[in-house]
Amino acid sequence: MIRHDYAHPLRIDAASHQVARAGYPEHVSQLLRQLLLTSPGERVCLPEFGCGLRRLVFAGQSDALAATVRIQVQQSIDRWLGGQVELLDVSVQAGALPGSGLDEGALLVTVSYSLIETRTPASLTVRVL
Repeated sequence: MIRHDYAHPLRIDAASHQVARAGYPEHVSQLLRQLLLTSPGERVCLPEFGCGLRRLVFAGQSDALAATVRIQVQQSIDRWLGGQVELLDVSVQAGALPGSGLDEGALLVTVSYSLIETRTPASLTVRVL
C-alpha cells in the first residue's frame, strides 16, 4: 500500500485542482523541516510545538552552542515525531567556527533518521540564518 499525505505547505495542485499530496517519506521530511524551523509560541493551537533554532542564531558560536542545538533537536523530534521517525544522528555546524564554510551566525543542522513505518533511512539538512 502506498501512503500519501497532504503536502506542506498546504497548496492546491494545478493539475488536479485538489489539495496537493506528498508521498509518506516526503511528508515526514516536510514535518521535520516544519518542526525545526518553528519557534515555540509561534503556533496558536500548539504553543509548545517547535524547536526554537532561530533564536539560537544570535548566541555566541561555540561547541557549547552546537551541543545545545543537538539536544534541543533530539528532544523536539522525540516529543513531536517520535512515532514516525527513529532518530539516528544529529550533527550541527556553527558558522563562526574556522573551516565551517558558513556565514557567521548561521547554523547547519543535519538530521539522520529512519522512518518507523518503512524502516527507510533518510536525512534532512536545514540551514538556519
